[in-house]
Amino acid sequence: MHDFLAVILTTDFAFSVLRVTTPILFAALGALISNRAGIVNIGLEGIMLTSALLGVLVSAYTGSAWLGLLGAALGGLLIAGLLAFFTLQFKTHLILGGIAINAFASGGTIFVLYMLTGDKGTSSSLASKVLPSVEIPLIEDIPVVGPILSGHHVLTYLSIVAAVAVFVLLKKTPLGLQIRAVGENLHAAESVGVKVKRIQYTALLLSGLFASLGGAYMSMGYLSLFTRNMTAGRGWIALAAESMGRSTTIGTTITSFLFGFAEALSNALQLLKIPAELISTVPYVATILGLVFYSVSMTRKANKLLKKQKGPQA
Repeated sequence: MHDFLAVILTTDFAFSVLRVTTPILFAALGALISNRAGIVNIGLEGIMLTSALLGVLVSAYTGSAWLGLLGAALGGLLIAGLLAFFTLQFKTHLILGGIAINAFASGGTIFVLYMLTGDKGTSSSLASKVLPSVEIPLIEDIPVVGPILSGHHVLTYLSIVAAVAVFVLLKKTPLGLQIRAVGENLHAAESVGVKVKRIQYTALLLSGLFASLGGAYMSMGYLSLFTRNMTAGRGWIALAAESMGRSTTIGTTITSFLFGFAEALSNALQLLKIPAELISTVPYVATILGLVFYSVSMTRKANKLLKKQKGPQA
Protein backbone atom coordinates (compact mmCIF):
# COMPACT_ATOMS: atom_id res chain seq x y z
CA MET A 1 0.00 0.00 0.00
CA HIS A 2 2.88 2.37 0.80
CA ASP A 3 4.35 1.84 -2.67
CA PHE A 4 0.92 2.39 -4.23
CA LEU A 5 0.40 5.71 -2.43
CA ALA A 6 3.93 6.75 -3.28
CA VAL A 7 3.07 6.34 -6.95
CA ILE A 8 -0.25 8.21 -7.08
CA LEU A 9 0.32 10.94 -4.48
CA THR A 10 2.76 12.82 -6.67
CA THR A 11 2.66 15.81 -8.99
CA ASP A 12 3.81 13.56 -11.83
CA PHE A 13 0.72 11.39 -11.43
CA ALA A 14 -1.61 14.41 -11.34
CA PHE A 15 0.14 15.75 -14.44
CA SER A 16 -0.40 12.41 -16.21
CA VAL A 17 -4.13 12.44 -15.36
CA LEU A 18 -4.56 15.68 -17.30
CA ARG A 19 -2.40 14.30 -20.09
CA VAL A 20 -4.29 11.05 -20.65
CA THR A 21 -7.72 12.64 -20.14
CA THR A 22 -7.27 14.93 -23.15
CA PRO A 23 -8.36 12.55 -25.98
CA ILE A 24 -11.20 11.11 -23.89
CA LEU A 25 -12.52 14.57 -23.07
CA PHE A 26 -12.42 15.73 -26.68
CA ALA A 27 -14.29 12.64 -27.88
CA ALA A 28 -16.77 12.78 -24.99
CA LEU A 29 -17.63 16.39 -25.84
CA GLY A 30 -18.21 15.28 -29.42
CA ALA A 31 -20.48 12.50 -28.17
CA LEU A 32 -22.34 15.01 -26.00
CA ILE A 33 -23.13 17.39 -28.86
CA SER A 34 -24.40 14.69 -31.20
CA ASN A 35 -26.37 12.97 -28.44
CA ARG A 36 -28.11 16.20 -27.46
CA ALA A 37 -29.28 16.37 -31.09
CA GLY A 38 -30.73 12.88 -30.81
CA ILE A 39 -27.90 11.05 -32.60
CA VAL A 40 -25.46 8.70 -30.90
CA ASN A 41 -22.15 8.95 -32.75
CA ILE A 42 -20.89 5.36 -32.60
CA GLY A 43 -18.14 6.24 -35.09
CA LEU A 44 -16.00 8.23 -32.65
CA GLU A 45 -13.31 5.57 -32.52
CA GLY A 46 -12.95 5.50 -36.30
CA ILE A 47 -12.92 9.29 -36.57
CA MET A 48 -10.16 9.55 -33.94
CA LEU A 49 -8.07 6.86 -35.62
CA THR A 50 -8.41 8.44 -39.07
CA SER A 51 -7.49 11.87 -37.76
CA ALA A 52 -4.49 10.47 -35.91
CA LEU A 53 -3.12 9.11 -39.19
CA LEU A 54 -3.91 12.23 -41.19
CA GLY A 55 -2.22 14.44 -38.62
CA VAL A 56 0.99 12.44 -38.99
CA LEU A 57 0.84 12.25 -42.79
CA VAL A 58 0.06 15.92 -43.40
CA SER A 59 2.60 17.18 -40.87
CA ALA A 60 5.29 14.92 -42.35
CA TYR A 61 4.68 15.95 -45.96
CA THR A 62 4.21 19.68 -45.24
CA GLY A 63 6.73 20.02 -42.43
CA SER A 64 4.18 21.87 -40.29
CA ALA A 65 2.56 20.53 -37.15
CA TRP A 66 -0.22 23.10 -37.42
CA LEU A 67 -1.06 22.03 -40.97
CA GLY A 68 -1.05 18.48 -39.66
CA LEU A 69 -3.63 19.48 -37.05
CA LEU A 70 -5.70 21.14 -39.78
CA GLY A 71 -5.50 17.98 -41.87
CA ALA A 72 -6.61 15.88 -38.91
CA ALA A 73 -9.56 18.20 -38.26
CA LEU A 74 -10.64 18.18 -41.90
CA GLY A 75 -10.38 14.39 -41.94
CA GLY A 76 -12.61 14.15 -38.89
CA LEU A 77 -15.14 16.47 -40.48
CA LEU A 78 -15.10 14.39 -43.67
CA ILE A 79 -15.74 11.10 -41.87
CA ALA A 80 -18.46 12.66 -39.72
CA GLY A 81 -19.99 14.17 -42.84
CA LEU A 82 -20.07 10.76 -44.53
CA LEU A 83 -21.71 9.25 -41.47
CA ALA A 84 -24.27 12.06 -41.41
CA PHE A 85 -24.95 11.74 -45.14
CA PHE A 86 -25.64 8.02 -45.05
CA THR A 87 -27.63 8.05 -41.81
CA LEU A 88 -29.67 11.20 -42.42
CA GLN A 89 -30.10 11.06 -46.20
CA PHE A 90 -30.21 7.32 -46.87
CA LYS A 91 -31.56 6.36 -43.43
CA THR A 92 -28.73 3.90 -42.78
CA HIS A 93 -29.01 2.45 -39.30
CA LEU A 94 -26.99 4.74 -37.05
CA ILE A 95 -25.28 1.96 -35.09
CA LEU A 96 -24.42 -0.03 -38.22
CA GLY A 97 -23.08 3.11 -39.88
CA GLY A 98 -20.89 3.90 -36.89
CA ILE A 99 -19.56 0.35 -36.66
CA ALA A 100 -18.78 0.44 -40.39
CA ILE A 101 -16.79 3.66 -39.88
CA ASN A 102 -14.84 2.06 -37.04
CA ALA A 103 -14.10 -1.11 -38.99
CA PHE A 104 -13.10 0.86 -42.08
CA ALA A 105 -10.75 3.07 -40.05
CA SER A 106 -9.14 0.12 -38.26
CA GLY A 107 -8.03 -1.57 -41.48
CA GLY A 108 -8.04 1.42 -43.80
CA THR A 109 -5.50 3.45 -41.82
CA ILE A 110 -2.99 0.58 -41.94
CA PHE A 111 -3.59 0.09 -45.66
CA VAL A 112 -3.11 3.78 -46.45
CA LEU A 113 -0.01 3.97 -44.29
CA TYR A 114 1.50 0.95 -46.06
CA MET A 115 0.64 2.27 -49.53
CA LEU A 116 2.23 5.66 -48.84
CA THR A 117 5.25 4.67 -46.79
CA GLY A 118 5.67 0.91 -46.86
CA ASP A 119 5.42 0.85 -43.06
CA LYS A 120 3.37 -1.91 -41.45
CA GLY A 121 1.58 -0.81 -38.33
CA THR A 122 3.67 2.23 -37.37
CA SER A 123 4.76 5.45 -39.07
CA SER A 124 8.34 5.24 -37.83
CA SER A 125 9.81 6.17 -41.23
CA LEU A 126 7.90 9.47 -41.39
CA ALA A 127 9.41 12.64 -39.96
CA SER A 128 6.08 13.79 -38.57
CA LYS A 129 5.80 16.85 -36.38
CA VAL A 130 4.55 17.28 -32.83
CA LEU A 131 2.49 20.19 -31.57
CA PRO A 132 4.20 22.21 -28.82
CA SER A 133 3.77 22.14 -25.08
CA VAL A 134 3.09 25.38 -23.22
CA GLU A 135 4.72 26.69 -20.07
CA ILE A 136 2.31 29.01 -18.26
CA PRO A 137 4.04 32.15 -16.90
CA LEU A 138 3.81 32.67 -13.13
CA ILE A 139 1.87 29.43 -12.58
CA GLU A 140 4.89 27.32 -13.55
CA ASP A 141 6.80 28.80 -10.59
CA ILE A 142 4.16 27.90 -7.98
CA PRO A 143 5.14 24.82 -5.93
CA VAL A 144 2.95 21.72 -6.49
CA VAL A 145 0.45 23.60 -8.68
CA GLY A 146 3.03 24.58 -11.31
CA PRO A 147 4.31 21.05 -12.04
CA ILE A 148 0.70 19.85 -12.37
CA LEU A 149 -0.85 22.59 -14.50
CA SER A 150 2.07 23.97 -16.54
CA GLY A 151 3.97 22.31 -19.35
CA HIS A 152 1.11 20.45 -20.98
CA HIS A 153 0.52 19.92 -24.66
CA VAL A 154 -1.35 22.78 -26.34
CA LEU A 155 -4.28 20.46 -27.10
CA THR A 156 -4.63 19.61 -23.42
CA TYR A 157 -5.34 23.26 -22.67
CA LEU A 158 -7.58 23.44 -25.73
CA SER A 159 -9.65 20.52 -24.38
CA ILE A 160 -10.41 22.52 -21.21
CA VAL A 161 -11.36 25.53 -23.32
CA ALA A 162 -13.50 23.24 -25.48
CA ALA A 163 -15.44 22.03 -22.42
CA VAL A 164 -16.26 25.63 -21.51
CA ALA A 165 -17.15 26.41 -25.13
CA VAL A 166 -19.52 23.45 -25.36
CA PHE A 167 -21.22 24.50 -22.12
CA VAL A 168 -21.77 27.99 -23.52
CA LEU A 169 -22.86 26.60 -26.89
CA LEU A 170 -25.55 24.34 -25.45
CA LYS A 171 -26.78 26.70 -22.75
CA LYS A 172 -26.39 30.21 -24.13
CA THR A 173 -26.68 30.17 -27.92
CA PRO A 174 -29.59 29.80 -30.38
CA LEU A 175 -27.79 26.86 -32.03
CA GLY A 176 -27.48 25.11 -28.69
CA LEU A 177 -31.16 25.67 -27.98
CA GLN A 178 -32.06 24.15 -31.34
CA ILE A 179 -29.75 21.18 -30.77
CA ARG A 180 -31.40 20.49 -27.41
CA ALA A 181 -34.87 20.95 -28.85
CA VAL A 182 -34.23 18.49 -31.67
CA GLY A 183 -32.81 15.95 -29.25
CA GLU A 184 -35.74 16.21 -26.86
CA ASN A 185 -38.52 16.14 -29.46
CA LEU A 186 -37.64 16.55 -33.11
CA HIS A 187 -41.29 16.69 -34.24
CA ALA A 188 -42.06 19.52 -31.83
CA ALA A 189 -38.90 21.33 -32.94
CA GLU A 190 -39.87 20.90 -36.58
CA SER A 191 -43.35 22.25 -35.90
CA VAL A 192 -41.91 25.59 -34.75
CA GLY A 193 -39.67 25.99 -37.79
CA VAL A 194 -36.43 24.30 -36.71
CA LYS A 195 -34.71 22.61 -39.65
CA VAL A 196 -34.11 19.29 -37.94
CA LYS A 197 -31.88 17.68 -40.56
CA ARG A 198 -29.63 20.72 -40.76
CA ILE A 199 -29.23 20.79 -36.98
CA GLN A 200 -28.40 17.08 -36.87
CA TYR A 201 -25.86 17.53 -39.67
CA THR A 202 -24.28 20.39 -37.71
CA ALA A 203 -24.21 18.36 -34.49
CA LEU A 204 -22.54 15.39 -36.17
CA LEU A 205 -19.96 17.61 -37.86
CA LEU A 206 -19.14 19.28 -34.55
CA SER A 207 -18.93 15.84 -32.98
CA GLY A 208 -16.47 14.78 -35.66
CA LEU A 209 -14.42 17.93 -35.18
CA PHE A 210 -13.96 17.37 -31.45
CA ALA A 211 -13.18 13.68 -31.95
CA SER A 212 -10.60 14.59 -34.60
CA LEU A 213 -8.79 16.83 -32.10
CA GLY A 214 -8.62 13.88 -29.74
CA GLY A 215 -7.21 11.73 -32.52
CA ALA A 216 -4.65 14.37 -33.49
CA TYR A 217 -3.51 14.55 -29.89
CA MET A 218 -2.87 10.81 -29.86
CA SER A 219 -0.33 10.96 -32.70
CA MET A 220 0.97 14.52 -32.30
CA GLY A 221 1.13 14.90 -28.53
CA TYR A 222 0.58 11.73 -26.54
CA LEU A 223 2.91 9.97 -28.99
CA SER A 224 4.95 11.38 -31.86
CA LEU A 225 3.89 8.82 -34.44
CA PHE A 226 0.96 6.73 -35.63
CA THR A 227 0.55 3.10 -34.59
CA ARG A 228 -2.04 0.46 -35.40
CA ASN A 229 -5.32 1.01 -33.51
CA MET A 230 -3.59 3.53 -31.25
CA THR A 231 -6.88 4.98 -29.94
CA ALA A 232 -7.31 1.67 -28.04
CA GLY A 233 -11.02 2.03 -27.33
CA ARG A 234 -10.95 5.65 -26.20
CA GLY A 235 -13.88 6.46 -28.48
CA TRP A 236 -15.99 3.86 -26.67
CA ILE A 237 -14.77 5.09 -23.29
CA ALA A 238 -15.84 8.60 -24.35
CA LEU A 239 -19.34 7.31 -25.10
CA ALA A 240 -19.44 5.77 -21.63
CA ALA A 241 -18.22 9.05 -20.09
CA GLU A 242 -20.96 10.99 -21.87
CA SER A 243 -23.63 8.53 -20.71
CA MET A 244 -22.42 8.57 -17.12
CA GLY A 245 -22.29 12.35 -17.28
CA ARG A 246 -26.04 12.27 -18.07
CA SER A 247 -25.57 14.26 -21.26
CA THR A 248 -24.44 17.40 -19.43
CA THR A 249 -21.24 19.28 -20.10
CA ILE A 250 -20.14 19.38 -16.46
CA GLY A 251 -21.02 15.74 -15.84
CA THR A 252 -19.31 14.61 -19.04
CA THR A 253 -16.16 16.54 -18.15
CA ILE A 254 -16.03 15.08 -14.64
CA THR A 255 -16.53 11.50 -15.81
CA SER A 256 -13.92 11.99 -18.53
CA PHE A 257 -11.44 12.89 -15.81
CA LEU A 258 -12.49 9.83 -13.82
CA PHE A 259 -11.69 7.60 -16.77
CA GLY A 260 -8.48 9.57 -17.31
CA PHE A 261 -7.59 8.86 -13.69
CA ALA A 262 -8.16 5.13 -14.29
CA GLU A 263 -5.90 5.15 -17.34
CA ALA A 264 -3.20 7.15 -15.56
CA LEU A 265 -3.43 4.67 -12.70
CA SER A 266 -2.88 1.75 -15.07
CA ASN A 267 0.22 3.50 -16.42
CA ALA A 268 1.52 4.24 -12.92
CA LEU A 269 1.00 0.69 -11.71
CA GLN A 270 3.55 -0.49 -14.25
CA LEU A 271 6.18 0.74 -11.79
CA LEU A 272 5.00 -1.87 -9.29
CA LYS A 273 5.39 -5.64 -9.60
CA ILE A 274 1.91 -6.24 -10.99
CA PRO A 275 1.28 -8.39 -14.08
CA ALA A 276 1.06 -6.24 -17.21
CA GLU A 277 -2.02 -8.15 -18.39
CA LEU A 278 -3.89 -7.14 -15.23
CA ILE A 279 -2.74 -3.53 -15.41
CA SER A 280 -3.95 -3.11 -19.01
CA THR A 281 -7.51 -3.99 -17.97
CA VAL A 282 -7.85 -1.16 -15.43
CA PRO A 283 -9.39 1.51 -17.75
CA TYR A 284 -11.85 -0.97 -19.24
CA VAL A 285 -12.85 -2.42 -15.87
CA ALA A 286 -13.44 1.15 -14.69
CA THR A 287 -15.63 1.74 -17.74
CA ILE A 288 -17.73 -1.36 -17.05
CA LEU A 289 -18.10 -0.55 -13.35
CA GLY A 290 -19.06 3.02 -14.20
CA LEU A 291 -21.73 1.91 -16.64
CA VAL A 292 -23.10 -0.61 -14.14
CA PHE A 293 -23.29 2.09 -11.46
CA TYR A 294 -24.95 4.46 -13.91
CA SER A 295 -27.50 1.85 -15.02
CA VAL A 296 -28.40 0.93 -11.43
CA SER A 297 -28.84 4.56 -10.41
CA MET A 298 -30.99 5.33 -13.45
CA THR A 299 -33.14 2.24 -12.86
CA ARG A 300 -33.74 3.25 -9.25
CA LYS A 301 -34.74 6.76 -10.30
CA ALA A 302 -37.09 5.38 -12.94
CA ASN A 303 -38.70 3.06 -10.39
CA LYS A 304 -39.15 5.91 -7.89
CA LEU A 305 -40.74 8.08 -10.59
CA LEU A 306 -43.06 5.24 -11.57
CA LYS A 307 -44.14 4.75 -7.94
CA LYS A 308 -44.89 8.47 -7.59
CA GLN A 309 -46.99 8.40 -10.74
CA LYS A 310 -48.94 5.38 -9.53
CA GLY A 311 -49.39 6.77 -6.03
CA PRO A 312 -52.09 9.39 -6.73
CA GLN A 313 -53.95 6.96 -9.01
CA ALA A 314 -54.01 4.31 -6.29
